Amino acid sequence: MTAVRDRLSYPDGAAVDRAAVTEEDAENVAARVVSSRAEGEAYVASVCFKHGPPRLLGVEIEYTVHDAHDPAQPLRPDRLADALGSHTPRTLRPGSEAAPLPGGSTLTLEPGCQVEISTAPQESLRALATVASTDLCYVTDLLALSGLRLGTQGIDPVRGPKRLLPTERYAAMERRFAPMGPGGLTMMCSTAALQVCVDIGERSQAAARWAAAHALGPVLLSLFANSRRHAGRDTGMASARWQAVMDTENARTYAQGPVADPAQAWARRVLDTPLMVLPRKDGPWDAPAGLTFADWIESRGPAAVLAPPTFADLDYHLTTLFTPVRPHGYLEIRYLDAQPPGTWLHPVALLSALLENDSTVDKVLEICEPVADKWSDAARHGLADRAISTAAFAVADIGCSALSTADLPADTIAAIANDVARRLRRRGGNRPT
Repeated sequence: MTAVRDRLSYPDGAAVDRAAVTEEDAENVAARVVSSRAEGEAYVASVCFKHGPPRLLGVEIEYTVHDAHDPAQPLRPDRLADALGSHTPRTLRPGSEAAPLPGGSTLTLEPGCQVEISTAPQESLRALATVASTDLCYVTDLLALSGLRLGTQGIDPVRGPKRLLPTERYAAMERRFAPMGPGGLTMMCSTAALQVCVDIGERSQAAARWAAAHALGPVLLSLFANSRRHAGRDTGMASARWQAVMDTENARTYAQGPVADPAQAWARRVLDTPLMVLPRKDGPWDAPAGLTFADWIESRGPAAVLAPPTFADLDYHLTTLFTPVRPHGYLEIRYLDAQPPGTWLHPVALLSALLENDSTVDKVLEICEPVADKWSDAARHGLADRAISTAAFAVADIGCSALSTADLPADTIAAIANDVARRLRRRGGNRPT
């Protein structure tokens, strides 16, 4: 999602509308060398944090794909490509048209051939629900014609992880993560998330919205966790998907706490994060071990033999952080397990309502502050953790009340509220007394 408009930020931090910038201008910016850490940090802050009234919403919906009759059957990439036809991403079929979906959403694939539907930004929940549902139903029907169906959970419950896309990026990622344990490959190839995209807000709102989006993480992760079974076994986790993310590489996945200036803190973090991959025209994309982007700028260690990094390299590096909340000019909230196709709107609507206005954000921060860092407990225990479930009841009350003014049909709002209440009861939630 692009938060306000599709914008390009120059290395000096000035942002301009792309409509006013020629393709040659954009290429010139991308090709420029990052001359110093300060210049790199200014660029990251400007492209990742764009301010304006919070009004746009987007969603990225991921699903595993299965044979309709035998979900444990391995997925053949050619079968998926044949099913998707002209919409097949070029990462699977390089010569594909890669046509957008009827509602305008983009279709992409994760390394294990999980499908991802990414909407364009919408100005209302109703519009978002219409667009995403249209494209999700369309993809569901395409797959059904080939005997395939979408999964319903945040992790593959029956198959182990296997990389199916042959790109150099994913091959290098697999090699990088292998010594760290199975979490990396599992995250890449077996998980499916529901990602919600919201505007950062005005400059005066940014720090609170950033903090609230993070603080809600353990609570909403627990409330909508559904990824206990993986590869045919009970993992004992409420969200084995999120545990896989945390088991990948701490430098690029840990949750960032509240800060006075999130843009500057994020910029510092980005430059201090080791390179995950190093794109090359020829040969594997493996990055030198431990080399941060700041090291590359300053030609330290292995960087001494590399060409100086450009702003295009820095843009690419930004795509290699997998944090619970990732800024892209808007906030991409990434901690939710994928939901069954018929209920994906429920957590999206609840999260949107909880970030709707400043007073609600302040309430969220007060309620969630005691559990804001309980990511591991949320992944392991979910609502069985008493502190998390206490916060979940309070957050649900606020969110469901705020939904009464949402531009959704009354029966949809009622269905969301009923679903949230059912989850709290079923998963051992403890209402405070």
